[in-house]
Amino acid sequence: MQTSVTERFLRYVQIDTQSDPHSTTNPSTEKQKNLGRLLVQELHEIGISDAELDEYGYVYATIPANTDKPNVPVLCLCAHMDTSPDVTGEGVQPLIHHGWDGSDIVLPDDPTQIIRRADHPDLNDQIGNDIITASGTTLLGADNKAGVAEIMAAAELIMKEPVIKHGKIRLLFTPDEEVGRGTEKVDLEKLGADFGYTIDGEMRGTLEDETFSADAVRITIRGVSTHPGFAKGKLENALKIAADLLAALPKDSLSPETTEGYEGFIHPGHLEGNQDQAVVDFIIRDFSVSGLHQKEQYLQDLLNTVLASYPNSSATFDVKEQYRNMKEVLDQHPPVVENALEAIRRSELTPERRSIRGGTDGSRLSFMGLPCPNIFAGEHAFHSRLEWVSVQDMGKAVEVIVNLCQVWEEKA
Repeated sequence: MQTSVTERFLRYVQIDTQSDPHSTTNPSTEKQKNLGRLLVQELHEIGISDAELDEYGYVYATIPANTDKPNVPVLCLCAHMDTSPDVTGEGVQPLIHHGWDGSDIVLPDDPTQIIRRADHPDLNDQIGNDIITASGTTLLGADNKAGVAEIMAAAELIMKEPVIKHGKIRLLFTPDEEVGRGTEKVDLEKLGADFGYTIDGEMRGTLEDETFSADAVRITIRGVSTHPGFAKGKLENALKIAADLLAALPKDSLSPETTEGYEGFIHPGHLEGNQDQAVVDFIIRDFSVSGLHQKEQYLQDLLNTVLASYPNSSATFDVKEQYRNMKEVLDQHPPVVENALEAIRRSELTPERRSIRGGTDGSRLSFMGLPCPNIFAGEHAFHSRLEWVSVQDMGKAVEVIVNLCQVWEEKA
């Protein structure tokens, strides 16, 4: 008997797999391997004998080809196992709101947490569907355990139904995507795929083939420290210099809270220090590399202007590349997107191409040599206690995955 995608999802979200941005280990938290071990066990149970969990927390597995065609590209289906550090993932209690009638969903463990149609426009297409939420004190974990469950359900269906013709399919479940390290220890040679798809998107029918390009900037400010009782004319407080820099950022532009669409931003994410030294970490986002560099120059100029008022202080400005817009790679491989759009159409959905104001494992995988757009998983309200997903959307995602494997086989 086929295990439903819903059963799998409800089981997976109750396993705490929160990643840790401050950890230096791989994976960043050992508890992510708890889900990895379960996935390996379940993959073995459906007949995928080579499923394995490696030392870094990655799960690899193979669905062997069942077609006589020798030239079908090897596909990778990928989802991440970790959940966001922003909200706790411990003790998740998933709730199914059967046949949702469109009314506000009040989460019982914290009645101040209310999912309203006015705040979540995608709910307008969900009336009558079965909505899954958490109970109000945790995130749900649909990001990305919906994708994990969908790949697992599709894998079981493909293994059980020989009429579904397909080439070799590689499954990859990654740790630490939420802390920007989801591909850090992936072994692409071992994976051996030609093209890939992350199943980590939002609204049903959507395909995301464009992401932000992203850099991180660390500004280290060195002030002039002295005893505060004898500081007149001498002290240049690094914390105040940092505060001046943050206060100088524009209030009505260039920030996440004031931008949308193709607009990028400069976002301070962390500040620490004392009067002698302060460190401010920024993330810079834009859809083009030139836009990134313009924003970095703007921030550098702003820093220089602030430092002009502190003649004995100094600062370093360090830029670290994080990821780049996957569209640069995907445009060189049109069938990767075209076949996904066809799979969505075969699932009786109207495909919609979107850009992501963020990044995915696919962003990095694309530039590592594995072109990898992002297919919807039905996730909504990421990284919050109001996260939700519908049973029907997850079912459609499974259908799209199966159709996708067939499309590649047919067109080979």
